[in-house]
Amino acid sequence: MKRTNLVLDESNLKKATSLLGVKTYSEAVNLALKEIIALIHLRNLSHLMGQDIWSGNLSEMRDDKIMKKSTSRNIKKTKKKLKIS
Repeated sequence: MKRTNLVLDESNLKKATSLLGVKTYSEAVNLALKEIIALIHLRNLSHLMGQDIWSGNLSEMRDDKIMKKSTSRNIKKTKKKLKIS
């Protein structure tokens, strides 16, 4: 941790502390910094949308047909155990 002195708007600091659900101003500032960093990373990812970066067949990769059959069997078994029609 780095120790520093900051001049902050007291009203915003109180609002942030309350909205973020933290007890101290330091926690509020640290959490707010983490949140803004995550938000900026998410914004920067938007340029990748619709770029066809990945190619392949997701259904084949997941092997959906086998999963569907397996899930169907599991549901039938569960209903039988619970005596549900």
